[in-house]
Amino acid sequence: MKKENILFGIAGLAIGLFTGFWFANAVNQTAPASAQTGPGAPSTAMSSNANIPAGHPDIGQMGENPNGQMGPAVQESIDAAKASPGDYDAQLKAADVYYQIGRYDDAITYLNIANKLKPKDRELMVTLGNANFDAEKFDEAEKWYTAALAIKAADADVRTDLGLLFALRPTPNYDRAIQEFNKSLAIDPNHIQTLQNLTVAYTKKNDAAKATATLAKLESVDANNVAIKQLKDAIAEIAAK
Repeated sequence: MKKENILFGIAGLAIGLFTGFWFANAVNQTAPASAQTGPGAPSTAMSSNANIPAGHPDIGQMGENPNGQMGPAVQESIDAAKASPGDYDAQLKAADVYYQIGRYDDAITYLNIANKLKPKDRELMVTLGNANFDAEKFDEAEKWYTAALAIKAADADVRTDLGLLFALRPTPNYDRAIQEFNKSLAIDPNHIQTLQNLTVAYTKKNDAAKATATLAKLESVDANNVAIKQLKDAIAEIAAK
């Protein structure tokens, strides 16, 4: 998946890539063909390596050699987790190395083992949500995000990710996505990624007025946001219909 506007560091890389992919595709599907250029433009290859921060290894290459075999450090972490199924930290480390190379199903396996060891660990719930999100297991991701929000509701990042689940499903529910985005803004009115994605959601619903108002708020808090021009083009397109 692609990232139009990297807002998170490496720890949140995968979820950020997914978020930006939805933004880029949603805008490009609405904007004129002439606007479909640059980092967020459609591509024949759905690669999560696009727009990764400078100097960051490509996903799918970290810890692997050219013929696809895992490097010694990666294999060592996995072996340690298998040898010590009761070691919480070892399970997390194995999950992390799989997550970093984009093998989300394997990461989820070790995260689930860790969850059985510490079922009340909220950060782990969020990580399980992220991994399932990136694996496109949206029902599972919703379960984990909801569990994390039940412990701490005032989390704009997780609330936004929950909203994105409803926008990204095969049958999108933009009304529910907007509901979650607005809850996120109630926590943090200046949450840039929420404002960006809420603008897209209103655009997808052909609501130019609300999209324009949300974009104005985004521009007031992040005037240099690279998404602004694309969003303006998309709004202009639906307003002209």
